[in-house]
Amino acid sequence: MMQPSAAWRWAALLGFALITPVGLPAGGADRRQLEVRRRCAGDPLLSTQAVALRAAPEQRAPALQQLGPGEPMRVLRSWRGSSGQRWLQVQAADRRGWLAAG
Repeated sequence: MMQPSAAWRWAALLGFALITPVGLPAGGADRRQLEVRRRCAGDPLLSTQAVALRAAPEQRAPALQQLGPGEPMRVLRSWRGSSGQRWLQVQAADRRGWLAAG
């Protein structure tokens, strides 16, 4: 039979184990900026969320247009800014612009 203090320790450990994974990267607190997916090889890339197509690879650059989820695009090149943020230059329909990729 367990002592009362051992039972409390096990209850606290199990409670902590159930709550903690939410804040870990493998848990529910996933912070991705942009996710681009390809349906099949050779198909255009698709954005999974609405994103702003910018005139330059900077957050303060003016937005040229909003790309909706599922809108096809082709990556032209990748750029890493001085702050370490990654940018993708894409061609979407008849417009070229930059997307923040993380």
